[in-house]
Amino acid sequence: MRRMFASLLVLFLLVGISSTSPAQSADDTLLKNLRTHVKHVFIIYQENRSFDSYFGTFPGAENLTTALARQHGFKEYDALGNQWVTPFRIVDPDLADADHSRPALYTRVDDGKMDLFISDEELRMLRAGASREDAQRVGLLTMAYEDCDTIPFLWKYAHSFALYDHFFQAMYGPSTPGNIDIIAGQSGQTMVARYPGSAVAPNNVGPGAPIVNDVYPAYGPYHNGSPKVTQLDQTYATLMLSLAGKDAGDLVKNDTTDIQHDIAQLGASGAQPIAWAWYQEGFKDDGSGKYPAYITHHNGPQYFGYIHENAGMWSGVRDLTELLPAIQGGTLPDRGVFFVKGGYINPFGLKPANPDPTVQKAFVGDDDHPAYADSHISEALVAKIVNAIARSKYWADSAIIITWDDAEGYYDHVPPPQFEPCPDKHPCGDGPRVPFILISPYAKSGAIVKDAGDHASVVKFIDALYDLPALASLPDEKPYLPQGPRDANPKLTDLLGGFDPARLAGIKPPIAATAAQIPDAEVDAIPPRMSCRTLRITPAVPAGGMSAPPKGFAPRLSTK
Repeated sequence: MRRMFASLLVLFLLVGISSTSPAQSADDTLLKNLRTHVKHVFIIYQENRSFDSYFGTFPGAENLTTALARQHGFKEYDALGNQWVTPFRIVDPDLADADHSRPALYTRVDDGKMDLFISDEELRMLRAGASREDAQRVGLLTMAYEDCDTIPFLWKYAHSFALYDHFFQAMYGPSTPGNIDIIAGQSGQTMVARYPGSAVAPNNVGPGAPIVNDVYPAYGPYHNGSPKVTQLDQTYATLMLSLAGKDAGDLVKNDTTDIQHDIAQLGASGAQPIAWAWYQEGFKDDGSGKYPAYITHHNGPQYFGYIHENAGMWSGVRDLTELLPAIQGGTLPDRGVFFVKGGYINPFGLKPANPDPTVQKAFVGDDDHPAYADSHISEALVAKIVNAIARSKYWADSAIIITWDDAEGYYDHVPPPQFEPCPDKHPCGDGPRVPFILISPYAKSGAIVKDAGDHASVVKFIDALYDLPALASLPDEKPYLPQGPRDANPKLTDLLGGFDPARLAGIKPPIAATAAQIPDAEVDAIPPRMSCRTLRITPAVPAGGMSAPPKGFAPRLSTK
């Protein structure tokens, strides 16, 4: 009997030892090493580009040369020009704005067929009263793509570090949902589950949950006067709350109705708070309402009353011009998460290369949003931030994320994953693919990361890095799942696949800061002197793609 007991005990111990798989052990080791090395996360959050529009010919990616591309909208009909159109290359950095509303995006995706980009844009513009000329111009623009001759800095980063090619916008919708998703892992699904009467109208117009449009927040400041209609106060957990840790109860005293249990759990956790800041161009909360560079509906934290109405939280929202001195002066907190948003007017005095007075006046923005932002100036903003980090003490412990909030209604060929339905019976998300680049001394170099994710993956990464409770696990959100935050969803990457285990383990040296730096003279040169040739990158050539823009194409609306 003793022998049998001893044998069973040995067997039990062996089973217990082997219950942790080698893969799980490797993941745990990577995460432990990541937490040792990475203390600062910088999220440079640009606007409105699809993956194919910027990286559709990036070598090795899921690009326009693949069989998947040829099966999903690669050839689309231009009814106004009576011609078939395939993706075509352009080099103009100043583009018209395509429709990127929620209905436009899910119509163009067409249940995963990805084949109604031109036709939907043309019809939308004609219905809005545009001329046939302008309707065709923007319709064709949806099929255009750029490469390293137009956005060389971004291609350099993707070539030197890690490019994710299966990263999607988390909600079918324009900018506001994306700017909320990246801090909350949702855009209000918890609210509509908790309060069904708060549901946004089925036509996706006006305030309501989840947020699917660009209605301004309930709280100012506003960049062009007080709006007649404002969004519902958002009352669910965000990173700003979970990062507060044990200080949550001290920092959040007002507007706590729907997060009381979250605050209590975080306050009792004993977790040390981690700093955060949202740096946005033109931000100034002085009551004047005169902020020519500021874009109200791009400020994600401003939608949350418990952030806006508590001074200790609202102080984390700052003007973009405060960031570079803080990096260069080494005055950032020891650990923290820092979001970066551009706006209507860049603070560096950069002007478009095109001498056309209309372009010179209209395209001085730097957040990459078509219709007012110049791609050259926008990537110069990114490069200035990356340069500052790479030249500072923060490089050695940083992870820099560059991504975009929505796909602008531009073509992408990869069918998005589907999650829970919205009140209009269409999927809340995911929407079309957007670019995503990870820069870090500990990143994989020259890697294409295939892991599927969306904006909630940024939340999931920060959860993992700082050992925060998932927003989805908090007591005021958890009862409403799967509606609500997706930062515990196993279908979404936590971004760890972009890090090099050997670098994190010290087996391989970290990537040198020089790999991320671009000389200032290059950054400030508009147009950039850097190109595919100087980068020694040869873009892929889509078989069957057009060798020149199609008849009737122009990058901007007519000015007559």
